[in-house]
Amino acid sequence: MPDSQSRPTGYLVAIGGNEDKEKDLKVLRHIAGLPEGGTRIVEVIPLASQIPHEVAGDYIPAFRKIGIDEVRIMHIETRQDSQRQDYVERILAADVVFFTGGDQLRITSLLGGSPVMDAITGHYWRGGVVAGTSAGAAAMSGTMIFEGEVAKSVRKGNVQMVPGVGLLPNAIIDTHFIQRGRITRLLEVIASNPGSIGVGLGEDTGVVIREGEIVEVIGSGVVVIVDGHQVRYSNVWQIRLGEPIALENMVLHTLVAGHRYDLRNKKYLPPAS
Repeated sequence: MPDSQSRPTGYLVAIGGNEDKEKDLKVLRHIAGLPEGGTRIVEVIPLASQIPHEVAGDYIPAFRKIGIDEVRIMHIETRQDSQRQDYVERILAADVVFFTGGDQLRITSLLGGSPVMDAITGHYWRGGVVAGTSAGAAAMSGTMIFEGEVAKSVRKGNVQMVPGVGLLPNAIIDTHFIQRGRITRLLEVIASNPGSIGVGLGEDTGVVIREGEIVEVIGSGVVVIVDGHQVRYSNVWQIRLGEPIALENMVLHTLVAGHRYDLRNKKYLPPAS
């Protein structure tokens, strides 16, 4: 296990879903350009999906279109699959590990605490790229959203959370954020977890996270940062389940491609030159 003072040397890429896989492929191209020396092998893991073969099949031509010939598909359907030594070796040989969308609970329940998940974590800490879209992005958090109706949000207990795989322990990710109007549920989540930063990812939009803390936006849309560390008042601790939440001084930022945010220091950064 990495110690608390060290930082990962690889990259996390969290995507809000529905990234372009046919036209300019900007998000996928950015992922492919991250590893030092370029990407030779992409390992696609579609275990979040109920139709993994179909979903994985969409990424083979997409990655090949941007010049990556070796696109492997790792099918994990049981806990036994997540123990396989040949899968561990494939993770260690890959440049990019890519999680597709679907149900994030499938990721945590099938991979959590397994040798394959340990290999993915080690791959990231040693300089590799771990990317995920939609459910594959949401599962990266230390605390993971898995359910919550937008219309009932900002009421205590509406949004359900469980531990994620913990690649990004200091943030909580929500996806399809702009298109599905999920700001209310991320406000509820951060009201209950003000020490974390909420990251709302629009579709065809993602964040590249360096050293576990510097977030840079890529893609065509908007990323919303919800920061609760300056909240002066909250009633969430004293109200009953289902009652509305009152908050004072929740801080919001919106970022577009090239804009950055420092998760450790909770600070908006100007676009990289």
